[in-house]
Order: sequence, then C-alpha cells, then structure tokens
Amino acid sequence: MADTQQVDTEQAGAKGGWADRWDAFEVTRTAKRIEAFAKAHGGAEAQVAYLGERGARIVLVGADGAWGDLVARTHERARKAVEQSGITVHDDFDGEYAAKVTTGRYEWSRMAGIQVGGPSNT
Repeated sequence: MADTQQVDTEQAGAKGGWADRWDAFEVTRTAKRIEAFAKAHGGAEAQVAYLGERGARIVLVGADGAWGDLVARTHERARKAVEQSGITVHDDFDGEYAAKVTTGRYEWSRMAGIQVGGPSNT
C-alpha cells in the first residue's frame, strides 16, 4: 500500500485559499480607489511602473490634468486593478500622456527645491 500524505498548499507556499482571497481583496480595493480618482477628475488614464521587490506604482492622470499615484504589492495586482477599474492603460509615461499632467505652483517649488527659491526638502 502506498504511503500518501496530504500537503497543505498554503503552508507549502503555493497560492491558494487565503492568498487568492487577499489578492482579490487588494485588487478590488485598489480598483475602487482608481475609480474614485477618475470620478473626481472627469475620467483618468494610468501607467503601471515596476518598483522591484516593493511592487508596482500606478500613476494616474485625470482628464482635468490632476495626477496621483498608488502602490500595489505586485505588478500583477496593479495591472488587474487598473483593468478592473476600466480606465485606459499606457505602457510608458511619455509623450501625449505625460503632456496631460498639469502642475501647479506647489509641484514646481517642490521639484525645483532651493534652485528656484522653493522650499527645501528638509
């Protein structure tokens, strides 16, 4: 008779059970935040950037030029959240997409810092 053993996939490190539910929860939560941003800014577009082990950054640009970002734990979760939210996804943050961003006085002073008389980063 063969000696068989049941292996708990969660303990063995394979995806399943609670891990799948957590992925779905984070994707849904992130998608809702994207949808809220889009609603507040007359629509939105996104670009997903890989952050290495930290996950992925979702850069959002509203139809009114406002921008924001979110971070997801994995690139896959970020992609799924953007797809679930139903907004346009760009491969790169350049050209026509980047030109849609409207920056104000605050952004310019923070980006340039002390070079143009803005507040320092300290």
